Amino acid sequence: MKQSDVEQPQQATKKSNIETPLISIVDDDPSVRVSTLRLLRWSGFRAEAFDCAEAFLSSEYLAQTNCLVLDVRMPGMDGLELQKRLMDTGRRIPIVFLSARASEEEKQRALRVGAAGFLRKPVSKEILLRTIHSVLGPPAPTDNNPPKEL
Repeated sequence: MKQSDVEQPQQATKKSNIETPLISIVDDDPSVRVSTLRLLRWSGFRAEAFDCAEAFLSSEYLAQTNCLVLDVRMPGMDGLELQKRLMDTGRRIPIVFLSARASEEEKQRALRVGAAGFLRKPVSKEILLRTIHSVLGPPAPTDNNPPKEL
């Protein structure tokens, strides 16, 4: 389920949505999902959130996603299976995994297959943003998104 009921749509900025990277968040924990969504939007990114891998795969945002923040262990399709499915269909979306309970084997598997990062929950906002910036670069400043120091 998309989190649009939780967050209001982003305010329009001078920078078009086509130029602003879209980060999709897939996490079954509502508190992580909503707080990550708010952080990324506050930081100038477009962001959408989903409570399961299946909702993300069936969304209109799949083709637009520039980076995926993904939980490892979720009911139904887990994060590693979603990563495999994306790779099998030729979608090369950079993935930053977040997990509180992943094993070292799961971490190594994700990184070996090409994950851009693997962070342990709870993760500081600075480390998460630094990891995303290393993948996408910082969003360009706009009137609604002045430059921010980490």
